[in-house]
Amino acid sequence: MQFLKKINSKAKVESNSGFGSNASSYGGRFINKSGKANVKKSGIGFLDSISWYHTMLNIPRWKFLVIVVLFYFLVNLFFASIYYLVGVEHLNGVNATSTLEKYGQAFFFSIQTFTTVGYGHISPSGFLASFVAAVEALFGLLSFAIATGLFYGRFSKPTAFLLFSQNALVAPFGKGTGLMLRVTPYKNTNLSDAEAKITLGMVQEEGGKLVNKFYSLELEMAKVNSLTLSWTLVHPITENSPLFNLSKEDYENIDGEVLVFLKVFDDMFSTTVVKRTSYAFSEIVYGAKFTPMFSKSSDSDRTILHVDKLNAFEKVQL
Repeated sequence: MQFLKKINSKAKVESNSGFGSNASSYGGRFINKSGKANVKKSGIGFLDSISWYHTMLNIPRWKFLVIVVLFYFLVNLFFASIYYLVGVEHLNGVNATSTLEKYGQAFFFSIQTFTTVGYGHISPSGFLASFVAAVEALFGLLSFAIATGLFYGRFSKPTAFLLFSQNALVAPFGKGTGLMLRVTPYKNTNLSDAEAKITLGMVQEEGGKLVNKFYSLELEMAKVNSLTLSWTLVHPITENSPLFNLSKEDYENIDGEVLVFLKVFDDMFSTTVVKRTSYAFSEIVYGAKFTPMFSKSSDSDRTILHVDKLNAFEKVQL
């Protein structure tokens, strides 16, 4: 990738970006499309580097359910094995002849003990079997308490239900051009007091060294009172912009990234939620404009927001 040796001197440099300035020790983009920092931590133990609580709250729903179900069956298989090793003759009510049947009944007794259901068909006898059942019952109570907390945490966690367009565009704006990207809510939430900030990160040569430079991109409108439909964030590319005079080839070849930070108040959670994303220069389409993504209903009584058209654009001549 190429880098800029010189940029518009009128551009406003941001000194408190939170990212390092030494480009030679930085790899890849600053922020992933998902909004997470593109950073991998080392020099610390694996268990110390991961918050299991936050991980369980943030993983996809299907992974969370798979982990819960898998944990449930593995724990019961473990305790069923202990009951089998202790001897199924210490489980009153077991009526089986084959090894598989004995293990199966021990397994279902484990499930009844783990969930504290206790149908009464099978019961432990003797100290060792009773002790294992007592330990499993306690472990089951604690496990279900943790699972309940995780389920509640996932449902109650404040989340910014916002989608960003896949591409940013350099489009006609006023008498010149502007950098544009689009964001929209996609759930039945009421969002207000939305505020956006865009930062440009670029690799430049300074004193014979490659450094990361960050520039605050001023927006045509940085705040809106209510975010009900789509919001197109526009940075006018004027002579004061670091993007001034960049050509289509520059966007294709220069190593740059547009960082987007958005915070908004969500009435449902009664708190401020935050959403982040970024656009590498390769994800910026030069000479295009967004097409409308909302229209009035057939009876002219409501406005229809077409979320699937968030990234819809058409090519234009600049």
